[in-house]
Amino acid sequence: MTVLVLALTAGAVVGLALGALGGGGGVLAVPALIYLLGLDPVEATTASLVIVAVTSATALYAHARDGRVRWSAGASFAAAGAVPAALAATLADGVPRPVLTVAFAAVAALAAVRMLRPRSADADADAEAGAAPLDDSAPSADSAPSADPARRLGPPPGDCRPSAGTDRSGEPPRPDDAVPADDAEPPIGSGATRPARPLRAAGVGAGVGAVTGFLGVGGGFLAVPALVGAVGLRMRVAVGTSLLVIAVNAFTALIARAGTAGSLDWAVVAPFMGAAVLGAWDGKRLAARVRAATLRRVFGYALLAVAVLMAVDTAVRAL
Repeated sequence: MTVLVLALTAGAVVGLALGALGGGGGVLAVPALIYLLGLDPVEATTASLVIVAVTSATALYAHARDGRVRWSAGASFAAAGAVPAALAATLADGVPRPVLTVAFAAVAALAAVRMLRPRSADADADAEAGAAPLDDSAPSADSAPSADPARRLGPPPGDCRPSAGTDRSGEPPRPDDAVPADDAEPPIGSGATRPARPLRAAGVGAGVGAVTGFLGVGGGFLAVPALVGAVGLRMRVAVGTSLLVIAVNAFTALIARAGTAGSLDWAVVAPFMGAAVLGAWDGKRLAARVRAATLRRVFGYALLAVAVLMAVDTAVRAL
């Protein structure tokens, strides 16, 4: 009964991370499977691939339903990581436990640093767009009637910026000139914030695939910022698209590890996976109600604690 409760609790946390942030779940899954549920590191990485693949595919459906997945960009990014994921998965079986644990601790620390590092102003604006639902029915401060005549007439004297209702020439803007605000969701089919960098995206995609295959993690903590910086997606869209990348890489790595999947303890893996799937749905709703920066900090500190725990455990075993 205790093992079942641990599996359900850990699975729910992993699902929340994947659903809310598009990454971080697999990095939490492996240490939970090793230290809480007693799996061998190689078995834990294989079990994590199963859990991450199914959970990310479930969360992907939820994000795609809301139009937050860019299929062509995600497929190209995932294609770059498919072969590295398969090759790395075949190499993981022969790696000694201390080496695998240290490598995983390093990846967990990197994920924690990325989540805790302050974002730029543009990224923060995009993150905030993903943290709060847009309410088109509620009037904004700028659109609400004002008792101040000067405000109704336009910007105060000395402010050279055009008002929201005019362009630089003072004429009302045409519909084709409309540009979405920085913190607004882009039109369906767009989602871009800056020009794409194909070579950088391919390189990061290959790295994400290798990390997924070798350590059994989704690599979303690498995929999301790469989809923003290299592919040019907004944060909200990048989170949804990263789930496509994670699912493809995880399923590819699982195919390469098909011989080891049959030895898994499904009495542990199945409830873990079921809780993670349900948690992914809750994570998507959580992301709509809690600031993205707050979620990143919570999971970032959790990952940092995991990295320290695994490093200390490896050092103690080596003595």
